[in-house]
Amino acid sequence: MATQHTQREYVPAAGHDWLLPLYDLITKLIGADKAREALLEQADLKPGQRVLDIGCGTGTLAIVLKQRHPELEVVALDPDPKALAHGRRKAERAKALPQFDQGFSNAVGYASESFDHVFSSFMFHHLDDDRKRETMREVHRVLRRGSHFHLLDFVASEPDEYGFLRGLFHQHVKNNTEPRLLEFAGNAGFVEIRVVERKSAICGLSQIAYFEAAVPS
Repeated sequence: MATQHTQREYVPAAGHDWLLPLYDLITKLIGADKAREALLEQADLKPGQRVLDIGCGTGTLAIVLKQRHPELEVVALDPDPKALAHGRRKAERAKALPQFDQGFSNAVGYASESFDHVFSSFMFHHLDDDRKRETMREVHRVLRRGSHFHLLDFVASEPDEYGFLRGLFHQHVKNNTEPRLLEFAGNAGFVEIRVVERKSAICGLSQIAYFEAAVPS
């Protein structure tokens, strides 16, 4: 389901608005929270840095960032106002308050070279190729020289011997491949682009990959 916001479409955090109350439970059950923690561990975070989480959904990653690193300035961005409202309530309960902003990953609106790290988790597979390219360029623009982009997402795996359920999941992420993401990052101007790690997910029904890319110093 796509929802209109300022004459643009987006996919709600839970896919459908009515699923939002179950979103955090579902993501926890499929292992997304644990996978996000591994993403954070891969980043070399330092006091005083400014961090952006694009496609933040209900803010889980941004809230964990703020809890573990209260000295960071954490900004969480998503086009879904209902998910953002849910995230703000979660943050208040956790007493860890990132800045929640409404906006799109391919037009974030922040100043150039204004962040030290940008994170994205389980969002890129929702974007078509044009928006993937635009998002990569926008992330590159807002990162300071020598800073890093950290990306975690479902990626398409080889279609050999798919069972029915695995085949259905593959159809959902078939255009989100490692070579395509690496190519888009390179075309956006990133360097030192690499796949940090690959893991099986959702009881073997899918594969996730961790990517890292740097802005030239």
